[in-house]
Amino acid sequence: MRVISKKFGAPVLVVLFATSAVSSLSAQQQAPADPAIVVNGVKTPGPELKGVIAARHGDKLKINTADGGSTIIAINDDTKIRSASGLFGSHSKLAADSLLNGLPVTVKTWQSSDGQAGSDLIASQISFRNTDLKTASMIRNGTSQRFEEQAAATESLRGRMADIDKYNIKSTTNVHFETGKTELSAQDKASLCSTATTAQGTENALMLVVGYTDSTGGDDLNQQLSEKRAARVINYLQQNCGWKPYRMLTPTGMAKADPLASNDTPEGKAENRRVAVNILVSKSVDGL
Repeated sequence: MRVISKKFGAPVLVVLFATSAVSSLSAQQQAPADPAIVVNGVKTPGPELKGVIAARHGDKLKINTADGGSTIIAINDDTKIRSASGLFGSHSKLAADSLLNGLPVTVKTWQSSDGQAGSDLIASQISFRNTDLKTASMIRNGTSQRFEEQAAATESLRGRMADIDKYNIKSTTNVHFETGKTELSAQDKASLCSTATTAQGTENALMLVVGYTDSTGGDDLNQQLSEKRAARVINYLQQNCGWKPYRMLTPTGMAKADPLASNDTPEGKAENRRVAVNILVSKSVDGL
Protein backbone atom coordinates (compact mmCIF):
# COMPACT_ATOMS: atom_id res chain seq x y z
CA MET A 1 0.00 0.00 0.00
CA ARG A 2 2.76 2.30 0.78
CA VAL A 3 4.54 1.55 -2.50
CA ILE A 4 1.38 2.00 -4.51
CA SER A 5 0.70 5.24 -2.67
CA LYS A 6 4.10 6.64 -3.52
CA LYS A 7 3.86 5.70 -7.19
CA PHE A 8 0.41 7.20 -7.47
CA GLY A 9 1.37 10.35 -5.51
CA ALA A 10 4.18 11.42 -7.81
CA PRO A 11 2.03 12.22 -10.85
CA VAL A 12 -0.47 13.88 -8.59
CA LEU A 13 2.19 16.28 -7.31
CA VAL A 14 3.35 16.98 -10.87
CA VAL A 15 -0.18 17.83 -11.92
CA LEU A 16 -0.67 20.11 -8.93
CA PHE A 17 2.64 21.91 -9.61
CA ALA A 18 1.80 22.39 -13.28
CA THR A 19 -1.65 23.73 -12.42
CA SER A 20 -0.14 26.19 -9.94
CA ALA A 21 2.40 27.39 -12.49
CA VAL A 22 -0.27 27.93 -15.14
CA SER A 23 -2.47 29.85 -12.68
CA SER A 24 0.46 32.04 -11.66
CA LEU A 25 1.34 32.78 -15.29
CA SER A 26 -2.28 33.62 -16.07
CA ALA A 27 -2.44 36.00 -13.09
CA GLN A 28 0.73 37.74 -14.25
CA GLN A 29 -0.66 38.20 -17.74
CA GLN A 30 -3.91 39.68 -16.42
CA ALA A 31 -2.32 42.02 -13.82
CA PRO A 32 -1.89 45.65 -14.96
CA ALA A 33 1.65 46.80 -15.78
CA ASP A 34 3.43 48.75 -13.06
CA PRO A 35 4.23 52.29 -14.30
CA ALA A 36 7.78 51.95 -12.99
CA ILE A 37 10.40 49.27 -13.38
CA VAL A 38 10.16 46.73 -10.57
CA VAL A 39 13.08 44.47 -9.71
CA ASN A 40 12.61 42.05 -6.81
CA GLY A 41 9.70 44.14 -5.59
CA VAL A 42 11.67 47.43 -5.60
CA LYS A 43 10.95 50.28 -8.05
CA THR A 44 14.00 51.53 -9.90
CA PRO A 45 14.75 55.11 -8.79
CA GLY A 46 15.34 57.86 -11.31
CA PRO A 47 17.34 61.07 -10.84
CA GLU A 48 16.43 63.72 -8.27
CA LEU A 49 15.71 67.01 -10.01
CA LYS A 50 15.97 70.54 -8.64
CA GLY A 51 14.59 73.31 -10.78
CA VAL A 52 11.59 75.44 -11.71
CA ILE A 53 8.29 74.38 -13.25
CA ALA A 54 8.36 75.92 -16.72
CA ALA A 55 5.16 74.43 -18.15
CA ARG A 56 2.37 72.01 -17.36
CA HIS A 57 0.03 70.08 -19.61
CA GLY A 58 -2.29 67.56 -18.00
CA ASP A 59 -0.21 65.09 -16.02
CA LYS A 60 3.12 66.21 -17.51
CA LEU A 61 5.46 68.84 -16.08
CA LYS A 62 8.48 70.49 -17.68
CA ILE A 63 11.23 71.21 -15.17
CA ASN A 64 13.98 73.70 -16.08
CA THR A 65 17.17 73.07 -14.13
CA ALA A 66 19.96 75.47 -13.13
CA ASP A 67 22.31 74.14 -15.81
CA GLY A 68 19.94 75.30 -18.53
CA GLY A 69 18.50 71.87 -19.27
CA SER A 70 14.88 70.75 -19.10
CA THR A 71 13.22 67.45 -18.23
CA ILE A 72 9.68 66.17 -18.73
CA ILE A 73 8.21 64.25 -15.80
CA ALA A 74 4.81 62.63 -15.28
CA ILE A 75 2.66 62.77 -12.17
CA ASN A 76 -0.01 60.28 -11.12
CA ASP A 77 -2.21 59.40 -8.16
CA ASP A 78 0.78 57.98 -6.29
CA THR A 79 2.82 61.19 -6.54
CA LYS A 80 3.25 62.82 -3.14
CA ILE A 81 3.11 66.61 -3.22
CA ARG A 82 4.46 68.34 -0.14
CA SER A 83 5.42 71.81 1.01
CA ALA A 84 8.16 72.11 3.57
CA SER A 85 7.79 74.75 6.28
CA GLY A 86 9.29 75.52 9.63
CA LEU A 87 12.79 75.04 10.99
CA PHE A 88 12.57 71.24 11.07
CA GLY A 89 10.96 70.88 7.68
CA SER A 90 7.51 69.70 8.74
CA HIS A 91 5.35 68.78 5.74
CA SER A 92 1.77 69.15 4.65
CA LYS A 93 0.13 67.40 1.68
CA LEU A 94 -1.12 69.65 -1.11
CA ALA A 95 -3.21 69.12 -4.22
CA ALA A 96 -1.68 68.90 -7.69
CA ASP A 97 -3.24 72.32 -8.44
CA SER A 98 -0.44 73.88 -6.41
CA LEU A 99 2.11 72.94 -9.10
CA LEU A 100 2.24 76.38 -10.72
CA ASN A 101 4.51 77.70 -13.43
CA GLY A 102 7.53 79.44 -11.92
CA LEU A 103 7.51 77.33 -8.73
CA PRO A 104 10.96 76.06 -7.60
CA VAL A 105 10.68 72.36 -6.77
CA THR A 106 12.68 69.29 -5.79
CA VAL A 107 11.45 66.14 -7.55
CA LYS A 108 12.21 62.53 -6.67
CA THR A 109 11.51 60.22 -9.59
CA TRP A 110 11.07 56.61 -10.70
CA GLN A 111 12.32 55.32 -14.03
CA SER A 112 9.50 54.61 -16.46
CA SER A 113 8.57 51.00 -17.18
CA ASP A 114 10.33 50.64 -20.54
CA GLY A 115 13.64 51.59 -18.94
CA GLN A 116 14.92 53.22 -22.12
CA ALA A 117 17.22 56.20 -21.97
CA GLY A 118 15.34 59.46 -22.48
CA SER A 119 11.99 57.94 -21.62
CA ASP A 120 9.55 59.67 -19.28
CA LEU A 121 10.22 59.86 -15.58
CA ILE A 122 7.46 59.47 -13.02
CA ALA A 123 7.47 61.75 -9.98
CA SER A 124 7.33 59.87 -6.70
CA GLN A 125 7.51 63.07 -4.63
CA ILE A 126 7.46 66.80 -5.39
CA SER A 127 8.37 69.22 -2.62
CA PHE A 128 8.70 73.00 -2.37
CA ARG A 129 8.72 75.84 0.13
CA ASN A 130 5.57 77.64 1.25
CA THR A 131 7.13 81.04 0.50
CA ASP A 132 7.90 79.98 -3.08
CA LEU A 133 4.30 78.80 -3.56
CA LYS A 134 2.97 82.15 -2.31
CA THR A 135 5.24 84.01 -4.72
CA ALA A 136 4.22 81.84 -7.69
CA SER A 137 0.54 82.33 -6.79
CA MET A 138 0.93 86.11 -6.57
CA ILE A 139 2.65 86.22 -9.95
CA ARG A 140 -0.03 84.09 -11.60
CA ASN A 141 -2.94 85.98 -10.06
CA GLY A 142 -1.37 89.39 -10.65
CA THR A 143 -0.54 88.60 -14.28
CA SER A 144 -4.03 87.28 -14.99
CA GLN A 145 -5.58 90.34 -13.38
CA ARG A 146 -3.37 92.74 -15.35
CA PHE A 147 -4.18 91.00 -18.64
CA GLU A 148 -7.90 91.14 -17.91
CA GLU A 149 -7.75 94.79 -16.89
CA GLN A 150 -5.74 95.74 -19.96
CA ALA A 151 -8.03 93.83 -22.34
CA ALA A 152 -11.11 95.45 -20.82
CA ALA A 153 -9.55 98.91 -20.93
CA THR A 154 -8.46 98.47 -24.55
CA GLU A 155 -11.95 97.46 -25.64
CA SER A 156 -13.40 100.39 -23.71
CA LEU A 157 -11.02 102.83 -25.37
CA ARG A 158 -11.92 101.61 -28.83
CA GLY A 159 -15.51 102.56 -28.20
CA ARG A 160 -14.83 105.81 -26.40
CA MET A 161 -12.32 107.15 -28.95
CA ALA A 162 -14.68 106.86 -31.90
CA ASP A 163 -15.13 110.64 -31.78
CA ILE A 164 -12.30 112.77 -30.39
CA ASP A 165 -14.65 115.77 -30.19
CA LYS A 166 -16.31 114.09 -27.21
CA TYR A 167 -13.20 114.78 -25.10
CA ASN A 168 -11.95 117.81 -23.24
CA ILE A 169 -8.26 118.69 -23.25
CA LYS A 170 -7.47 119.16 -19.56
CA SER A 171 -3.83 120.20 -20.05
CA THR A 172 -0.99 120.26 -22.57
CA THR A 173 2.71 119.86 -21.86
CA ASN A 174 5.21 120.80 -24.58
CA VAL A 175 8.75 119.44 -24.74
CA HIS A 176 11.24 120.93 -27.19
CA PHE A 177 14.06 119.69 -29.44
CA GLU A 178 17.16 120.92 -31.19
CA THR A 179 17.04 121.30 -34.98
CA GLY A 180 16.82 117.90 -36.64
CA LYS A 181 17.13 116.06 -33.29
CA THR A 182 14.93 113.70 -31.29
CA GLU A 183 16.82 113.59 -27.97
CA LEU A 184 15.06 114.72 -24.79
CA SER A 185 16.77 117.08 -22.36
CA ALA A 186 16.96 116.30 -18.64
CA GLN A 187 14.50 119.14 -17.97
CA ASP A 188 12.00 117.75 -20.49
CA LYS A 189 12.29 114.24 -19.03
CA ALA A 190 11.42 115.60 -15.60
CA SER A 191 8.52 117.54 -17.08
CA LEU A 192 7.11 114.41 -18.75
CA CYS A 193 7.17 112.35 -15.56
CA SER A 194 5.57 115.20 -13.65
CA THR A 195 2.79 115.34 -16.23
CA ALA A 196 2.28 111.55 -16.04
CA THR A 197 2.10 111.62 -12.25
CA THR A 198 -0.53 114.36 -12.30
CA ALA A 199 -2.57 112.63 -15.01
CA GLN A 200 -2.54 109.29 -13.18
CA GLY A 201 -4.55 110.92 -10.43
CA THR A 202 -7.30 111.82 -12.91
CA GLU A 203 -9.76 108.99 -13.48
CA ASN A 204 -10.42 108.15 -17.16
CA ALA A 205 -7.53 110.38 -18.29
CA LEU A 206 -5.92 109.52 -21.64
CA MET A 207 -2.85 110.86 -23.42
CA LEU A 208 -2.67 112.10 -27.00
CA VAL A 209 0.93 112.76 -28.14
CA VAL A 210 1.57 114.85 -31.26
CA GLY A 211 4.97 115.68 -32.77
CA TYR A 212 5.89 118.88 -34.67
CA THR A 213 8.81 120.51 -36.49
CA ASP A 214 9.76 123.97 -37.62
CA SER A 215 9.80 124.96 -41.30
CA THR A 216 13.42 123.91 -41.90
CA GLY A 217 13.78 121.05 -44.40
CA GLY A 218 11.44 119.27 -46.80
CA ASP A 219 7.97 117.98 -46.08
CA ASP A 220 8.86 114.25 -46.13
CA LEU A 221 11.82 114.75 -43.81
CA ASN A 222 9.77 116.84 -41.38
CA GLN A 223 6.97 114.28 -41.35
CA GLN A 224 9.38 111.49 -40.38
CA LEU A 225 11.07 113.73 -37.81
CA SER A 226 7.78 114.71 -36.15
CA GLU A 227 6.76 111.04 -35.88
CA LYS A 228 10.12 110.03 -34.39
CA ARG A 229 9.86 112.79 -31.79
CA ALA A 230 6.38 111.64 -30.78
CA ALA A 231 7.57 108.03 -30.53
CA ARG A 232 10.54 109.06 -28.36
CA VAL A 233 8.21 110.87 -25.93
CA ILE A 234 5.80 107.93 -25.73
CA ASN A 235 8.60 105.47 -25.04
CA TYR A 236 9.90 107.62 -22.21
CA LEU A 237 6.45 108.10 -20.68
CA GLN A 238 5.78 104.35 -20.68
CA GLN A 239 9.23 103.04 -19.77
CA ASN A 240 10.37 105.67 -17.28
CA CYS A 241 7.26 107.45 -16.05
CA GLY A 242 4.96 104.44 -15.59
CA TRP A 243 2.20 105.55 -17.97
CA LYS A 244 0.10 102.55 -19.03
CA PRO A 245 0.15 101.72 -22.78
CA TYR A 246 -3.62 101.15 -22.90
CA ARG A 247 -4.16 104.74 -21.73
CA MET A 248 -2.12 106.07 -24.66
CA LEU A 249 -3.81 106.99 -27.93
CA THR A 250 -2.12 106.42 -31.27
CA PRO A 251 0.58 109.07 -31.72
CA THR A 252 0.76 111.27 -34.77
CA GLY A 253 3.23 113.55 -36.50
CA MET A 254 2.07 116.91 -37.84
CA ALA A 255 5.39 118.10 -39.31
CA LYS A 256 5.33 121.92 -39.60
CA ALA A 257 1.53 122.27 -39.35
CA ASP A 258 -0.11 124.22 -36.50
CA PRO A 259 2.93 126.28 -35.47
CA LEU A 260 2.87 127.93 -32.05
CA ALA A 261 4.99 130.85 -33.24
CA SER A 262 6.30 132.38 -36.43
CA ASN A 263 8.96 130.41 -38.29
CA ASP A 264 10.54 133.68 -39.40
CA THR A 265 12.70 133.96 -36.27
CA PRO A 266 15.05 131.52 -34.48
CA GLU A 267 13.01 131.97 -31.31
CA GLY A 268 9.79 131.11 -33.11
CA LYS A 269 11.34 128.00 -34.72
CA ALA A 270 12.53 126.82 -31.30
CA GLU A 271 8.96 127.02 -30.02
CA ASN A 272 7.68 124.99 -32.98
CA ARG A 273 10.18 122.11 -32.60
CA ARG A 274 8.08 120.33 -30.03
CA VAL A 275 5.96 117.39 -28.95
CA ALA A 276 2.62 118.20 -27.32
CA VAL A 277 1.40 115.82 -24.62
CA ASN A 278 -2.35 116.37 -24.30
CA ILE A 279 -4.33 115.02 -21.34
CA LEU A 280 -7.89 114.17 -22.38
CA VAL A 281 -11.00 113.36 -20.36
CA SER A 282 -14.38 112.34 -21.75
CA LYS A 283 -16.90 115.16 -21.71
CA SER A 284 -19.47 112.74 -20.31
CA VAL A 285 -17.50 112.21 -17.11
CA ASP A 286 -15.50 115.45 -16.92
CA GLY A 287 -16.28 117.23 -13.67
CA LEU A 288 -17.93 114.25 -12.01
